[in-house]
Amino acid sequence: MSGSHDRAGWTVERPGLTAFALVSAVLALSVLLPYLQFVLFGVVLAYILYPVQRRVERVVRPTFAALALVAATLLLVLIPLVYVLTIAIRQALGLVTAIREGELDVETIEGILETNGYAVDLVELYETNQERIAAAIREVTMSVIDLAGSLPGLFIGLTVTLFVLFALLRDGERLVAWFQWVLPVDDDVLDELREGLDELMWASVVGNVAVAAIQAVMLGVGLVVVGVPAVVFLTVATFVLTLLPLVGAFGVWLPAAAYLAATGQQTAGAGLAVYGLFVTFSDSYLRPALIGQTAAFNSAIVVVGIFGGLVVFGAVGLFIGPVVLGGAKLTLDCYARASTEESTAVESTDAAPADAGGDAESAADPGSADAGPEPASDSGGEGETDE
Repeated sequence: MSGSHDRAGWTVERPGLTAFALVSAVLALSVLLPYLQFVLFGVVLAYILYPVQRRVERVVRPTFAALALVAATLLLVLIPLVYVLTIAIRQALGLVTAIREGELDVETIEGILETNGYAVDLVELYETNQERIAAAIREVTMSVIDLAGSLPGLFIGLTVTLFVLFALLRDGERLVAWFQWVLPVDDDVLDELREGLDELMWASVVGNVAVAAIQAVMLGVGLVVVGVPAVVFLTVATFVLTLLPLVGAFGVWLPAAAYLAATGQQTAGAGLAVYGLFVTFSDSYLRPALIGQTAAFNSAIVVVGIFGGLVVFGAVGLFIGPVVLGGAKLTLDCYARASTEESTAVESTDAAPADAGGDAESAADPGSADAGPEPASDSGGEGETDE
């Protein structure tokens, strides 16, 4: 700990070298910024796979273990993920095109709704919101065009992710030790930050992402059984909405059940509603079973972190955004605690000389209660005994 204090003071005493180190760090971050979301995605994958890496290292060398896990991630995670997202985008575009070109029979839908006791003029509703619908369709179309145009960049980004994943799996411990050595922070504070960030990552990746994935798959199976169209798109939408604690799968299965009821499939709609309630309430059992009771996040941090993370970091912000906000709170807590302890220590040091002076005066006073027996009387008593 004393070495950390010396290093912290040394950074102030050497302003030139400190400024050079800060400029180097800023330049390094500027190099990372174009592919920051892919680097962070690699960090998330490495965090998830690191326990597996440690087990595989018992059998083979760390380099071969990391290569095997990177290959498995590519074949079992990244390629299927890109394939599912491609199908979801295609189904979403097909739905938008059907609405735009009038392939849906509006009169038939209105007749079914009227038969079930719901009088809705869909044509008037469409004309009232025509500009908003057109703007939404245009935005979706431009997003798909941008995605198609960025395929080379996406390929490069995924390559960066795989290299970051390999490096962190093989040398992650040394990188963390290097950060702890470089940062001018006390070792006990670094240990507290490391434990807190580990809890935040676990709660974000497992508590949010794993639960959302399980519930999305569960609801997707139910949508396939009842015959709802665009199942892949709705499953992906369920995954995204389930990350939000105030929405969840409720935002998908309720409109789907209403659609089934409106199209004359009341039994299927009722069955989907019951099954959707089961999927929604399963969150209360899945989350404690996977991560236990943790206070790492609250609803505000999750919601703001997800939406803000999506804007700043892209898709990986779904995982990183809440961790960034939670980590900022943890860092500020450590800073406030350290400053309070330092102020208390300074006050104790300032009060110590006054107490010492009082003790000295008390010791010098022969008549004080704490003073011992007088030497003269002791010596006199001993002389009389000898005589």
